[in-house]
Amino acid sequence: QVQLVESGGGLVQAGDSLRLSCAASGRTFSSYVMGWFRQAPGKERDAVAVITRSGARTYYADSVKGRFTISRDNAKNTVYLQMNSLKPEDTATYYCAADLTGEASMRRYNYEYWGQGTQVTVSS
Repeated sequence: QVQLVESGGGLVQAGDSLRLSCAASGRTFSSYVMGWFRQAPGKERDAVAVITRSGARTYYADSVKGRFTISRDNAKNTVYLQMNSLKPEDTATYYCAADLTGEASMRRYNYEYWGQGTQVTVSS
């Protein structure tokens, strides 16, 4: 089992940057595929970015390609989401998630463990 704690959210203006962090504790962090998801009020929770166990491959939602970067530091048990050129439509609660058994996936049902979320609000 793994526990996940997100941090780094906040209120920013359009065009600004934020870096989210997700610290993991428990089982060996490098055993997990890690993902960032987001959920706006009244909407589904959708994948933003996913990274493989080694960090060698990353995958992004079309809406964030070229603006967001997911990375991980297995020595620090932490996954990051660097968000640049933020837009008001990026406003959401951002969650990190861990998948022990599967391959990298953008489907939220593949992920067994979730953090509590961190709010990102982008004003225009």
